[in-house]
Amino acid sequence: MRKIAAVIFPDFEMLDLYGPLEMFSFFPKAFEIRTVSTAAGPVKASGGPSTVAEEAFGDGVDYDILLVPGGRGTRIAHSDETLLSWLKDQASKAEYTTSVCTGSLLLAKAGVLEGRRATTNKLAFDKVADQTDGVDWHRKARWVKDGSIYTSSGVSAGMDMALAVIEDCLGPKAAQDAATYAEYIRNPDPDNDPFAATGETK
Repeated sequence: MRKIAAVIFPDFEMLDLYGPLEMFSFFPKAFEIRTVSTAAGPVKASGGPSTVAEEAFGDGVDYDILLVPGGRGTRIAHSDETLLSWLKDQASKAEYTTSVCTGSLLLAKAGVLEGRRATTNKLAFDKVADQTDGVDWHRKARWVKDGSIYTSSGVSAGMDMALAVIEDCLGPKAAQDAATYAEYIRNPDPDNDPFAATGETK
Protein backbone atom coordinates (compact mmCIF):
# COMPACT_ATOMS: atom_id res chain seq x y z
CA MET A 1 0.00 0.00 0.00
CA ARG A 2 1.49 3.32 -1.11
CA LYS A 3 0.24 6.48 0.58
CA ILE A 4 -0.39 9.38 -1.81
CA ALA A 5 -0.20 12.99 -0.62
CA ALA A 6 -2.56 15.01 -2.81
CA VAL A 7 -1.26 18.51 -2.09
CA ILE A 8 -3.81 21.34 -2.18
CA PHE A 9 -3.57 25.10 -1.80
CA PRO A 10 -5.99 27.97 -2.57
CA ASP A 11 -6.90 28.21 -6.27
CA PHE A 12 -5.42 24.86 -7.30
CA GLU A 13 -6.62 23.48 -10.66
CA MET A 14 -9.29 20.82 -10.15
CA LEU A 15 -8.46 18.44 -13.02
CA ASP A 16 -4.75 18.65 -12.16
CA LEU A 17 -5.65 16.99 -8.88
CA TYR A 18 -8.70 14.85 -9.55
CA GLY A 19 -7.72 13.54 -12.98
CA PRO A 20 -4.64 11.69 -11.68
CA LEU A 21 -6.39 10.73 -8.43
CA GLU A 22 -9.20 9.08 -10.37
CA MET A 23 -6.64 6.82 -12.06
CA PHE A 24 -5.00 5.86 -8.75
CA SER A 25 -8.41 5.32 -7.12
CA PHE A 26 -9.11 2.25 -9.26
CA PHE A 27 -6.56 0.37 -7.14
CA PRO A 28 -7.64 0.91 -3.51
CA LYS A 29 -5.52 -2.01 -2.30
CA ALA A 30 -2.40 -0.47 -3.82
CA PHE A 31 -2.87 3.27 -3.16
CA GLU A 32 -4.25 5.24 -0.22
CA ILE A 33 -5.11 8.83 -1.17
CA ARG A 34 -4.83 11.61 1.41
CA THR A 35 -5.36 15.33 0.86
CA VAL A 36 -2.76 17.54 2.54
CA SER A 37 -2.47 21.32 2.96
CA THR A 38 -1.12 24.00 5.28
CA ALA A 39 -3.96 23.23 7.68
CA ALA A 40 -6.70 20.62 7.76
CA GLY A 41 -10.05 21.85 6.45
CA PRO A 42 -11.62 23.14 3.23
CA VAL A 43 -9.41 24.59 0.49
CA LYS A 44 -11.10 26.36 -2.42
CA ALA A 45 -10.14 25.37 -5.96
CA SER A 46 -9.80 27.86 -8.82
CA GLY A 47 -13.07 26.57 -10.28
CA GLY A 48 -14.99 27.34 -7.09
CA PRO A 49 -15.66 24.16 -5.06
CA SER A 50 -13.66 23.39 -1.96
CA THR A 51 -11.76 20.20 -1.23
CA VAL A 52 -11.21 19.18 2.38
CA ALA A 53 -7.59 18.74 3.42
CA GLU A 54 -7.54 15.69 5.67
CA GLU A 55 -4.04 16.29 6.97
CA ALA A 56 -1.72 19.25 7.54
CA PHE A 57 1.93 19.71 6.63
CA GLY A 58 2.81 19.81 10.31
CA ASP A 59 1.23 16.46 11.16
CA GLY A 60 4.51 14.58 10.73
CA VAL A 61 3.14 12.07 8.23
CA ASP A 62 5.41 10.70 5.50
CA TYR A 63 4.12 9.74 2.07
CA ASP A 64 5.20 7.38 -0.70
CA ILE A 65 3.89 9.46 -3.61
CA LEU A 66 3.53 13.24 -3.81
CA LEU A 67 1.03 14.74 -6.26
CA VAL A 68 1.35 18.52 -6.70
CA PRO A 69 -1.25 20.24 -8.91
CA GLY A 70 -0.88 23.60 -10.60
CA GLY A 71 -3.32 26.40 -11.25
CA ARG A 72 -3.65 30.12 -10.59
CA GLY A 73 -2.83 29.53 -6.95
CA THR A 74 0.80 28.72 -7.73
CA ARG A 75 1.37 32.45 -8.27
CA ILE A 76 1.10 32.88 -4.51
CA ALA A 77 1.97 29.37 -3.35
CA HIS A 78 5.45 29.52 -4.91
CA SER A 79 6.38 32.00 -2.17
CA ASP A 80 4.89 29.94 0.68
CA GLU A 81 7.97 28.85 2.63
CA THR A 82 6.02 26.38 4.76
CA LEU A 83 4.76 24.59 1.65
CA LEU A 84 8.13 24.68 -0.12
CA SER A 85 10.01 23.38 2.92
CA TRP A 86 7.52 20.55 3.32
CA LEU A 87 7.77 19.62 -0.38
CA LYS A 88 11.56 19.51 -0.21
CA ASP A 89 11.53 17.32 2.89
CA GLN A 90 8.86 14.94 1.61
CA ALA A 91 10.41 14.63 -1.85
CA SER A 92 13.66 13.49 -0.26
CA LYS A 93 11.81 10.54 1.31
CA ALA A 94 9.04 9.73 -1.21
CA GLU A 95 9.27 6.91 -3.70
CA TYR A 96 7.76 9.14 -6.39
CA THR A 97 7.32 12.90 -6.62
CA THR A 98 4.91 14.16 -9.28
CA SER A 99 3.48 17.44 -10.50
CA VAL A 100 0.86 18.54 -12.98
CA CYS A 101 0.86 21.79 -14.94
CA THR A 102 2.46 24.67 -13.01
CA GLY A 103 2.83 22.44 -9.97
CA SER A 104 6.34 21.97 -11.32
CA LEU A 105 7.02 25.61 -10.40
CA LEU A 106 6.44 24.70 -6.75
CA LEU A 107 8.81 21.75 -6.99
CA ALA A 108 11.40 23.96 -8.69
CA LYS A 109 11.09 26.69 -6.05
CA ALA A 110 11.48 24.02 -3.37
CA GLY A 111 14.76 22.91 -4.96
CA VAL A 112 13.39 19.48 -5.86
CA LEU A 113 14.05 19.92 -9.59
CA GLU A 114 17.60 21.22 -9.29
CA GLY A 115 19.67 19.60 -12.04
CA ARG A 116 16.64 17.68 -13.30
CA ARG A 117 14.70 17.50 -16.54
CA ALA A 118 11.10 18.73 -16.24
CA THR A 119 8.13 20.19 -18.08
CA THR A 120 5.09 22.32 -17.31
CA ASN A 121 1.95 23.78 -18.85
CA LYS A 122 2.78 25.10 -22.33
CA LEU A 123 0.62 28.20 -21.85
CA ALA A 124 2.80 29.12 -18.89
CA PHE A 125 6.06 27.52 -20.01
CA ASP A 126 8.17 30.66 -20.46
CA LYS A 127 6.84 32.24 -17.29
CA VAL A 128 7.74 29.18 -15.23
CA ALA A 129 11.12 28.68 -16.90
CA ASP A 130 12.04 32.35 -16.39
CA GLN A 131 11.40 32.10 -12.65
CA THR A 132 13.66 29.13 -12.08
CA ASP A 133 17.35 28.35 -12.41
CA GLY A 134 19.07 24.98 -12.55
CA VAL A 135 16.17 23.11 -14.19
CA ASP A 136 16.41 21.57 -17.66
CA TRP A 137 12.95 22.51 -18.95
CA HIS A 138 11.56 20.52 -21.89
CA ARG A 139 8.92 22.30 -23.96
CA LYS A 140 7.97 19.31 -26.13
CA ALA A 141 6.87 16.71 -23.59
CA ARG A 142 3.53 15.35 -22.43
CA TRP A 143 5.36 14.42 -19.27
CA VAL A 144 8.99 13.99 -18.20
CA LYS A 145 10.41 11.29 -15.96
CA ASP A 146 13.76 11.98 -14.33
CA GLY A 147 14.55 9.24 -11.86
CA SER A 148 11.71 9.13 -9.35
CA ILE A 149 10.38 12.56 -10.34
CA TYR A 150 7.56 12.97 -12.86
CA THR A 151 6.42 16.37 -14.14
CA SER A 152 3.59 16.72 -16.64
CA SER A 153 2.30 19.36 -18.98
CA GLY A 154 -1.05 21.09 -18.56
CA VAL A 155 -4.15 19.76 -16.82
CA SER A 156 -5.21 16.58 -18.70
CA ALA A 157 -1.56 15.54 -19.14
CA GLY A 158 -1.57 14.64 -15.47
CA MET A 159 -3.75 11.63 -16.22
CA ASP A 160 -1.22 10.25 -18.71
CA MET A 161 1.52 10.87 -16.16
CA ALA A 162 -0.46 9.11 -13.43
CA LEU A 163 -0.95 6.11 -15.70
CA ALA A 164 2.82 6.03 -16.28
CA VAL A 165 3.37 5.94 -12.51
CA ILE A 166 0.77 3.20 -12.15
CA GLU A 167 2.58 1.23 -14.85
CA ASP A 168 5.84 1.62 -12.93
CA CYS A 169 4.18 0.44 -9.71
CA LEU A 170 1.75 -2.22 -10.91
CA GLY A 171 2.67 -3.03 -14.51
CA PRO A 172 1.35 -2.11 -17.96
CA LYS A 173 -1.91 -4.08 -17.65
CA ALA A 174 -2.93 -2.10 -14.59
CA ALA A 175 -2.30 1.18 -16.40
CA GLN A 176 -4.36 0.10 -19.38
CA ASP A 177 -7.11 -1.22 -17.11
CA ALA A 178 -7.34 2.17 -15.37
CA ALA A 179 -7.62 3.97 -18.70
CA THR A 180 -10.33 1.52 -19.77
CA TYR A 181 -12.27 1.91 -16.52
CA ALA A 182 -12.20 5.69 -17.02
CA GLU A 183 -13.06 5.41 -20.74
CA TYR A 184 -9.95 7.51 -21.30
CA ILE A 185 -7.82 7.32 -24.45
CA ARG A 186 -4.34 7.08 -23.03
CA ASN A 187 -1.30 8.76 -24.56
CA PRO A 188 1.51 6.39 -23.52
CA ASP A 189 4.29 8.35 -25.28
CA PRO A 190 5.80 11.10 -23.10
CA ASP A 191 7.24 12.81 -26.18
CA ASN A 192 3.90 12.94 -28.02
CA ASP A 193 2.88 16.44 -27.01
CA PRO A 194 0.27 17.99 -29.35
CA PHE A 195 0.26 21.20 -27.32
CA ALA A 196 4.00 21.91 -27.39
CA ALA A 197 3.61 24.66 -30.00
CA THR A 198 0.82 26.41 -28.13
CA GLY A 199 3.14 28.89 -26.46
CA GLU A 200 2.63 31.64 -23.94
CA THR A 201 -0.59 33.60 -24.37
CA LYS A 202 -0.69 35.76 -21.27
